[in-house]
Amino acid sequence: MSTLTTRPDGGAAYGLAHDGAAMLGRQLRRVRNNPGLLILTQTMPITMLLFFGYVFGSALAMPGGEYRAFLVPGLLVATAANGIMTGMFQAAQDTHRGVTDRLRTLPVSRAAVPLGQSVADVLLTAAGTVPLLLVGVAVGWRVEGGALGAVAAVGLLLLFRFATTWIGIFLGLLTRNEEAAGQLGGATFLLPLLSNAYIPTDGLPGWLRTVAEWNPISAVTTALRDLFGNAPVPDGAAWPVTHPVAGSLAWCAVLLAVFVPLAVRRYAHGGR
Repeated sequence: MSTLTTRPDGGAAYGLAHDGAAMLGRQLRRVRNNPGLLILTQTMPITMLLFFGYVFGSALAMPGGEYRAFLVPGLLVATAANGIMTGMFQAAQDTHRGVTDRLRTLPVSRAAVPLGQSVADVLLTAAGTVPLLLVGVAVGWRVEGGALGAVAAVGLLLLFRFATTWIGIFLGLLTRNEEAAGQLGGATFLLPLLSNAYIPTDGLPGWLRTVAEWNPISAVTTALRDLFGNAPVPDGAAWPVTHPVAGSLAWCAVLLAVFVPLAVRRYAHGGR
C-alpha cells in the first residue's frame, strides 16, 4: 500500500492513472496468490465447449462440426458475461473483510480501486481467451473473416467484459457480503441461456425470442460470429442482432455510462 500513500500530486487525471496502476498490481497479485481459482475459471469454458459441442451438437439439426463453430463465439461471450459474477464476488469480499474501508481512508482516487479491479479482470480474460480459442481450433472452429475481423472481435469481447465487470463491482459493493454475492452471482448463469449464445433464437416463442434478442449477450455473440466469419447476421431479428456491431457498442456504452458512476459513487460513500 506504500505506493498509494506516496504518489506525487500531478492532477486528478495523473492521480487516477497512478492509483489505478497501483490497484491493478494489487489485483494481479491477488490472483497470483490464489491460482486454484484462476485455473478453475480458465478451464470451465473449455469444459463447456467440449460438453456442449459433442453432447448437444449431435442432438441439434446442424452437424456437430458446424455447431462447434457456432458455439465458440457464444462461449466466448458467455465467459465475458461472467464479469458480473467475478466483479461482484471480489468487490463484496473486499467490502466484507474491511479492505474497502481501509482503502477509502487512504489518499487514493475514488475511481482508482474499481478501475484497477476492472482492468485486471480484462487482462486475465484476454489471457484466458487464448486457450479457449486454441481448443476451439482443435475441435473444428476457424476464423473465416480475416485477421482484421478477428482482432475487432477480440476487442469487442474485451470491451463487453470491461462493461460487465463494472456491473459486478457495483452489485458487490451493494451487497457487501461474500455469501450473498456468491448466490446472486450464480444466477448470472441464466443470462447466456436467454440469448443466442448456445442456440439460434429463431425457433423460440415470440415473446421469449424478443427477450433473447434484446439481451446484450445476443448482440455481442452475433457480432463475434459475423466478425469471425462463422455465421451470417440473421434476418428479421431485433435491431441489436441485425446490426450486431453497432448494437454491441451501444449496449457497452449504456452499461458503462450507468454502472461506472454508480460503482464509483457507491465505493466513495460506502454503506451510506
